[in-house]
Amino acid sequence: MNSCHHFLLSLTICGLSAAVNFAHADGLTDLKTALSRLQGQTPLKAIVEAKTWNRQGEGKDLEETHGHASVSVEENPRGLQVLYSKDMLAKLETEERQREKDSKAKTPTLSALNEVNSSALRPMISAAASLNRSLEKANFKGEKVDVFNGKPARLLNFEMSMDKLTEKERKYMKKFDGQLDIWIAADGTPLASRSTQAVSGRAFIVISFEMKNEEEWIYGTVGDRLVALKKESKNSGSGMGEKGEGKISKTLQVQAL
Repeated sequence: MNSCHHFLLSLTICGLSAAVNFAHADGLTDLKTALSRLQGQTPLKAIVEAKTWNRQGEGKDLEETHGHASVSVEENPRGLQVLYSKDMLAKLETEERQREKDSKAKTPTLSALNEVNSSALRPMISAAASLNRSLEKANFKGEKVDVFNGKPARLLNFEMSMDKLTEKERKYMKKFDGQLDIWIAADGTPLASRSTQAVSGRAFIVISFEMKNEEEWIYGTVGDRLVALKKESKNSGSGMGEKGEGKISKTLQVQAL
């Protein structure tokens, strides 16, 4: 066999080897590789808007609250800056005065304020770290071919284990069921995720409770940074003869620097 044939054979073997390796590359590895790639510090400027809804009690004791707040966020090498508009500050002051006069006064801006503070914004503007923490509490079950926004995607399924929760989180739990689905692109970049958790337990011997929580995230990238463009969470619970449910919707709109 001449040197040319040797060269062509080597190319063929290398090509087949690469194809086999690609075929056996699992989605979890691709996802983790993408997450490590997307923990960058590309400067970001965005507007984050939050809408909240809560309902507590039943019948004549029913209380329903709606909240709305938005902030301008900018993160760069100097740090994180959260700006509240003059209009929002004026609304906050008005609502605080109303609450002083009447504890039952509607305070839509105050109700949503906790959803746009710096700690609540971190998972939105640094989504890779948040998603990594979720993976630490989950066991990989498998993947399948799927579609997201009309385009081919890979769907990874995880089971969230009670064993991986902290001792504090497990303290009063008797039953826990959790699922996590993550849609990724061909290169492992997260496109969206959905988690569901159902918990039941007993506290202080006599108090039984049940809670359910669902979260849906849609992701995007800004340079080497993974961000959450949308997050929607729903929760419901009952305990001590009370029932409640709520919903939080947050959106992030990237702005030009």
